[in-house]
Amino acid sequence: MYENFFQLTSMPFNLTPNPVFFCQLKGHQEALNILQFCIKSGEGFIKIIGEVGSGKTLLCRKLLESLDEQYVTAYIPNPDLSPIEMRKAFARELGLDPAAWQDQHELLTAIYQHLITLHAAGKKVILLIDEAQALSDESLETVRLLTNLETENSKLLQVILFGQPELNERLNKAHLRQLKQRITFSYNLPLMNREDLDIYLFHRLRIAGSVQSNLFSRKARNILHQASSGIPRIVNILSHKAMLVAYGRGNKQIDHKIMRLAVKDTDVAIKFRRYSQLKYAAYILIGGLGLTAAILLLGS
Repeated sequence: MYENFFQLTSMPFNLTPNPVFFCQLKGHQEALNILQFCIKSGEGFIKIIGEVGSGKTLLCRKLLESLDEQYVTAYIPNPDLSPIEMRKAFARELGLDPAAWQDQHELLTAIYQHLITLHAAGKKVILLIDEAQALSDESLETVRLLTNLETENSKLLQVILFGQPELNERLNKAHLRQLKQRITFSYNLPLMNREDLDIYLFHRLRIAGSVQSNLFSRKARNILHQASSGIPRIVNILSHKAMLVAYGRGNKQIDHKIMRLAVKDTDVAIKFRRYSQLKYAAYILIGGLGLTAAILLLGS
């Protein structure tokens, strides 16, 4: 699309969570370090919470990529499943065929025996559930019961839940307190501050082959951070649209005017309507209050 125009080898702000573009921001790297530490130490239940678009799925895929052959992983990206479907999905991820067993008790026994076999072979099994806030209470209980599978010395299964803040609200309910007590480590994924945004932009552009250090002007980056609230997904959407506008106009740099157009075209972006209303009011008041009062109003 615009790769040749900006001398890129790939699109830098694709929404697909690609571990190649994982940026070692303080919050994301801390979360990855905690996950790796907990997995190595054998912690049974881990929870990662982040706002919509904060990079949870990318973090999950980066973690999967970092694990060696010692680990057997079961990844469930869509957990809107009944308890029966959850057990079947877990079995399939382990390489078992759920249809080979007639009832759920037999399937659970087969899963347990398979976990024992993997444990004897020196393997560690990790169940990763993305969008965990979508799990029903019954499916959350199913996941908790799976963690009961253990030997005399160690757990046979580790579980990592990636979810939105609504998951915390769910876990605060009295009937889910047993599950909450099982969670030994929890981490809240922070959004990007202004400094993080610069690091994030330059990192993704560099991975995409950019050699231009000032592709986004400082004013454009300021607007981008305000409009995105530091949410990586919205940063990607706005940056991609801004590059499209610049490409269409033949501009080699994204300035604040181009970024404002991208913001205006994006429903999830924070608009600057309040500022525009104040600016309009200032112009109206110039005649009555004078230029100095108008400037003070504009700056408020």
